[in-house]
Amino acid sequence: MKYLTLPCGETVPALGQGTWYLGDDPNTRRSEIEALHTGLDRGLSLIDTAEMYGDGRAERLVGEALVGRRDEVFLVSKVLPSNAGFDAAIAACEASLKRLGTDRLDLYLLHWPGATPYAETVRAFERLQADGKIRHYGVSNLDLDATQAFSHAGGHEMQVNQLLFNLNRRGIEWALLPWLQKAGIVTMAYSPFDGGALMDHPALQHFARSREMTVGQVALAWLLHQSEVMPIPKSAHAARVAENAAAVDIALSADDLAELDGLFPPPAGPSPLQIY
Repeated sequence: MKYLTLPCGETVPALGQGTWYLGDDPNTRRSEIEALHTGLDRGLSLIDTAEMYGDGRAERLVGEALVGRRDEVFLVSKVLPSNAGFDAAIAACEASLKRLGTDRLDLYLLHWPGATPYAETVRAFERLQADGKIRHYGVSNLDLDATQAFSHAGGHEMQVNQLLFNLNRRGIEWALLPWLQKAGIVTMAYSPFDGGALMDHPALQHFARSREMTVGQVALAWLLHQSEVMPIPKSAHAARVAENAAAVDIALSADDLAELDGLFPPPAGPSPLQIY
């Protein structure tokens, strides 16, 4: 397994597991838990979830999957901006902990910017740290200006920024990603398959077949090649998780990367941050 080092010095796997839309269908609960267990068995020990996902259903599913395995996992959840005030963030965290069946989160993120001043959210995160309810904190869906504002508001211990980033959505490469890389802040790349759109891309399908890879493995291998980037694919199927995990061992050549740049050009200038 490849690892990344957070600003705090702690190492985490370079490939994690997402949970958006997991837990919504009781009929698929068993296969979803099996998928999470398969990831853990293959070293994908970072699991990302959020209070927003299924109005807490994803957290409950994760909590069920982690029975007897909590200490194996680097557990991440997120607070809604509507709950980002001091008292509300503490209450939201405590509710997430209850749904997850644990006494602490390894990483707690502000899900996206809202009306609450960043300084108040940071103060809540620091209180949660002092109380042992979270170990680290970070942000999600913050553009460069907002990320810098969060840092200037006291968020100097920001560990990650979770962002939409994949072959088809490369806008953060213009300014935000280089800034995060220089600061040593990890970019958690959600929607690495662009909501499935990359799976149906004919040229990418040909690229993958010619190298005896799957399209998903190419998409993940490209992200894993980037410095300080951690993709967090979601899957409800154990076989797909095993396929994803194999991407860690794929090394794309300089020619491969150049061909992918031709298919999915890097940004030629700044653009608004893409979300979801």
